[in-house]
Amino acid sequence: MKWVFAGLALVTLGWILRRLLRLDEEPRSPVGLLRLSPEREVIYQLLAPEIETHAAMVGVSLNEAFEERHQGHHENAWRLARLAAAEWSRLGEIVNILLVSMNDRLPVARDLVSLRGIASQRFKSQLMIDYVRMHELLDQLIYRSKFRFQVHLRVLRRAVETLTVELEQAFQSIEQTGFLANEELWNEIDLYFHDLDLLAKETLLTLRAFLPCLPTPILESFSAGLRLAVRNSVRSAPVRVDT
Repeated sequence: MKWVFAGLALVTLGWILRRLLRLDEEPRSPVGLLRLSPEREVIYQLLAPEIETHAAMVGVSLNEAFEERHQGHHENAWRLARLAAAEWSRLGEIVNILLVSMNDRLPVARDLVSLRGIASQRFKSQLMIDYVRMHELLDQLIYRSKFRFQVHLRVLRRAVETLTVELEQAFQSIEQTGFLANEELWNEIDLYFHDLDLLAKETLLTLRAFLPCLPTPILESFSAGLRLAVRNSVRSAPVRVDT
């Protein structure tokens, strides 16, 4: 009989914990992210897994390239580095298409929320610290939400393009001088990746702030343009937006 009461007590305790922890509720947006309507959440999920996956692939390839280089396996390191560069280029392409698409739809966006500025101290490469710092003063002087949003998109786009060009130039220098040299250059590449990953996350946050401002009739055309960015998707399946 004691085992029966103990079992009932455990079942009751489990039920209470599930209620307290809300384990039976539908999944919600991550804490801190702006809630979106279902049709807008679909558009966000079209891009977010794709961008996050490519960023993860770049990070893994670079980490393995660094490890192979440290072990003296230079040929393997170079192959992994070039793989990272290819993924980096693909990630930059997707982010660029997304930023251009938002900028193109900016004239019809309504009730845009003023975005917080991109803080230079969050970056690690001197290249990005200097670049973002140039725009911090401008960001403080702009009060019109739509113009502020436009500048924000422009800064993100230019930053991603700049990092991609710098990475390619760094790899060209490494190819010319060899893997044993350029320790500083390899360290710089590591910092570049940190900053690119940060810019990708900032872009997704910008998309999440932008989607509620798009009129419902515009969602389908906006989604169609973004589907082109992930036509050779590594994660996402084609998504149709029901409006």
